[in-house]
Amino acid sequence: MKIAVNSRLLQKNKLEGIGTFMNEVLQRIVRWHPEIEFHFIFDHQPDQQFIFANNVIPHVISPPTKHVLLYKIWFDFQLPILLKKIKADCFLSLDAITSTKLSIPNHIVIHDLNFVHRPQDLPKFPRNYYRNNTPKFCNVASRIATVSEYSKQDLVHTYGVNENQIDVVFNAAKACFQPVNEKEKQSVRQRYTDGKKYFLYVGSLHARKNLNNLILGFNAFKNTTESDAKLLIVGKIMWETKGLQAILKQCEHKDDIIFTGRKSDEELSKILASAIALSYVPFFEGFGIPIVEAYAAGVPVITSTTTCLPEIAGNGALYADPSKPDEIAIAMGKMANNQSLREQLIQNGQTINQQFSWDKTANLYWKSVEKIFQ
Repeated sequence: MKIAVNSRLLQKNKLEGIGTFMNEVLQRIVRWHPEIEFHFIFDHQPDQQFIFANNVIPHVISPPTKHVLLYKIWFDFQLPILLKKIKADCFLSLDAITSTKLSIPNHIVIHDLNFVHRPQDLPKFPRNYYRNNTPKFCNVASRIATVSEYSKQDLVHTYGVNENQIDVVFNAAKACFQPVNEKEKQSVRQRYTDGKKYFLYVGSLHARKNLNNLILGFNAFKNTTESDAKLLIVGKIMWETKGLQAILKQCEHKDDIIFTGRKSDEELSKILASAIALSYVPFFEGFGIPIVEAYAAGVPVITSTTTCLPEIAGNGALYADPSKPDEIAIAMGKMANNQSLREQLIQNGQTINQQFSWDKTANLYWKSVEKIFQ
């Protein structure tokens, strides 16, 4: 059997949430199925680290999909030509985009519908592309997978997809996310916060992630306590975060907010394991990988009451309405001042984390793919 795979997001040192999902899942199914010939299709010269085994054959087709206007050329014109040439038996796309011009079975992973519910958070072209095309992708897909029960029901209610055509495959934490000892925690704090304890945000910097209200909540926490804790923000700017600079300017405790930029997984795992709590209160998520990473690292979580987040975080987190900075501040106060609460949440989180692993995810994904041939 020949299976073609959209591998555009497998880029060295640039794996965001969906790229991580692809990397973790694909390396497993390729190695588990040496009898299958996998054709990985890139829009750039691939790094050798993504050619996971001898049964992976890489291909590069143009143009590089740097803009959504180029997606149609890549998926609907160039891709079908290549698939016919290699005589692929099916096409897998794990990044929520597929071709509407295929004559073979195809499987798609749609991670969430944030562009439907939070269109104001996206630039015009990506927003319109996903809103216009995702219903078409659902119609042409032989089968769909998504990463939470919330997202599954969202697909059912938003696009009328038959729920029997959707499989839930979840996400997981990378193996590098583990607890660290007190000496390592002190070393990390010394590097980033002059030895002070800190709350941590991890993720891209854009409006859906709700950094504005997180910062306002942290500022309120500082105003109502005598804590010397910092707020550490790890991630890169994805799209312009409206008002972030204005929020920082009016924040009395802006000097206690530290932006580190993107960090390697190895360094991030140490930063996360040394935090008071992960403070992750987005408006909308399809899964929320930082939550399970925090649990794996032995760290409690402050997160939102919205979308999939209670489903994933369970009883390892304190919850806040993401639109209410005061609720975020209250949760931070509890995390900073109630050690027995933190310890209970950590224990709960580690139990929850046992439900998630990339081996389980890859196995569920492969079972979903197999259904297109049944």
